[in-house]
Amino acid sequence: MNRLFMLVVLVSAALPAVADEGMWMPEQIPALADRLRGLGFTGDVQAFADLTGFPMGAIVSLGGCSASFVSPEGLIVTNHHCVQGALQYNSTPSRNLMRDGFLARTKDEELWNGPGSRVYVTVSVRDVTDEIMGGIAPETSDRERYDVIDRRVKARTAAGETSGLRCTVASFFEGLKWFEIGQLEIQDVRLVYAPAAGIGNFGGETDNWQWPRHTGDFSFYRAYVAPDGKPVPYAKNNVPYRPKHFLKVSPQGAAPEELVLVAGYPGRTARLSPYAEVKETVEWGLPRSIKRAGELIAILESLGRDDPETALRVAQSIRGLHNGLTKNRGVLRGLVQGGLLAKKESQEQDFVAWIDADPARQAKYGNVLPAFRQLLAERSLTRERDALLSDFSGSGSSAFGCAQTLYRLSIERPKPDTDRDAAYQERNWSRLKEGLERAQRTLSAKADRAVMKYALAEIARLPAGQRIEVLDTQVGLTPGMPEADAARACDAWLDQLFAGTKIYDQDFRLSLFDKSTAEIVATGDTLLSLAAALYPLQEANRDQAKERAGANYRLGPRYAEALLAHSGGLVSPDANSTLRITYGTVQGVQPRDGLFYLPQTTLKGILEKATGSGEFNAPQAELEAIREVLGGKPTPYLDPQLKDVPVDFLSNVDTTGGNSGSATLNSRGELVGLLFDGTFDTVASDYLFDTEKTRSIHVDSRNLLWVLTEVDKAANLLAELGVPGP
Repeated sequence: MNRLFMLVVLVSAALPAVADEGMWMPEQIPALADRLRGLGFTGDVQAFADLTGFPMGAIVSLGGCSASFVSPEGLIVTNHHCVQGALQYNSTPSRNLMRDGFLARTKDEELWNGPGSRVYVTVSVRDVTDEIMGGIAPETSDRERYDVIDRRVKARTAAGETSGLRCTVASFFEGLKWFEIGQLEIQDVRLVYAPAAGIGNFGGETDNWQWPRHTGDFSFYRAYVAPDGKPVPYAKNNVPYRPKHFLKVSPQGAAPEELVLVAGYPGRTARLSPYAEVKETVEWGLPRSIKRAGELIAILESLGRDDPETALRVAQSIRGLHNGLTKNRGVLRGLVQGGLLAKKESQEQDFVAWIDADPARQAKYGNVLPAFRQLLAERSLTRERDALLSDFSGSGSSAFGCAQTLYRLSIERPKPDTDRDAAYQERNWSRLKEGLERAQRTLSAKADRAVMKYALAEIARLPAGQRIEVLDTQVGLTPGMPEADAARACDAWLDQLFAGTKIYDQDFRLSLFDKSTAEIVATGDTLLSLAAALYPLQEANRDQAKERAGANYRLGPRYAEALLAHSGGLVSPDANSTLRITYGTVQGVQPRDGLFYLPQTTLKGILEKATGSGEFNAPQAELEAIREVLGGKPTPYLDPQLKDVPVDFLSNVDTTGGNSGSATLNSRGELVGLLFDGTFDTVASDYLFDTEKTRSIHVDSRNLLWVLTEVDKAANLLAELGVPGP
């Protein structure tokens, strides 16, 4: 590590007793030993830096959520909301696992999650900064710089995968540091257990991002491999993966003031972003996202109201929209009413003054922030058009998204692999095909048409100079066109578009995977033709994005270096979906004047909230079991201080999206809970960390074990976890 990077680790050890900002790389943890021991850590600090040892060897990623091994037979625990894809894939209107839950009492009953499901076990991390960034001449143009780094990342990725691992080359500190990360990629993942929605999603959107919380947000998967132990696609004769290390699920849970460590894969934070970018997010990005999410939720919910099949297909999308909507509202409130945007501006003013105070610093760093602002201004010229084009194009789970994947793959395939876009390199072809196959369970022509119509209505309002000319020509739109006329034109065009496609047919869709561009165009399929028509504009946008990325590669490292030097090293690396550890203590918080949140909730709170319907429809079996506990029935999971079974708890650890399902550990590396949420009041910490009020929400391991024991009578799982059954 260079001197600046070491400072980030060393200075943090002297922080005061408040919430600690920092999603630390495992190899950084030993340098935090004094701070951890001051909070009560009694274990082996070095163990948390060993990716192949205990406990870190048990921590895994699901490619969007975090999880951990909890048995020698590949049993994995994660959040209930992280297994919704598997539940949806295996559900039908007459067998709705998303509502009713699922328990496999034998391994033969376990359900395949479907194509594309993965478990990633990180086994190596290596600094490759010099290999990626070294020897690039200062006068290199931004696009050339991007191309050089892109080729180097691809080459390093390919070299890292020669041993059979999945390799990622990730940047830290705005490109100042680069690390090559090797992961074992397990491809056969099966659903073992998920409680009913009345437990796993108790409180629904009403309680989402809120405290107090009473949600049993936990579920189990199992990882399978070939009989020889190698990761292979799903097959009946595969056997459970035997991890080198797995966590013990603690029957003691976590107590107030106790130190906890959270190990997982946080997604993205933007704490190093310049003030101008955060300001644009406040003024344009967040309001736009909030408006769009609210309107799309209304559209999708109306489609499924009297159509159980459509309701099942769009359920996961609706839940994701709700989750993002609530979080974005909290982020916007925290940045504006909470004063974090003003604080960010003040911090940057101090930073600029520090640069200007020294001629050497001014010469080295003085032009960085102005250059960032210029890039932002250039991007903002077409931001609304580009955002609407992205909205209209949809996700990979829409039929048009599938059509675009097929068309673009046909263009990328003939190129040398190093010249292909990274997402379309040969190493990703199996994933692309799995996505096209898995989409069959979520594709809905009704939903796709409604979402497209919604985007087209906004596209029709774009001013002259910001038009998407292909759509204007095909749909018959003009600037300033009356909305009623535009709506009629959109409806007529959409009728033709959806009548002329066979993309919803899985056999047809998969038959195109290996076809040439000419063969795809020759089908005459309307969605494929639309993908071809929009491709030039999308490609032009991608080229502009690469130019900007090259500029960021030029500016970002100097910017991060200056931030580190200015702070004396007290800057945490932004989250980037790589393995991190954060730590803190179990404690409540005073979110506002006159109100204090206790750090734990109990079964009694479920009984008080349960209404028998909607978001608070707890299963009768759970309610009866709660009454028995409160009536004095013995249980090993009773907290003597609370005189009840703990359900969830708060801690001041530093986490964000992607940490869902992260193992919450005590000093001995035992699983005392699972992280599953943050609090609405402090979600803006993704942009500026609030050391006083930031709290994360965990489900207590005692709640997990109690539900398995008393509600779902899962004796097989309890035995596998090494816990006495009912």
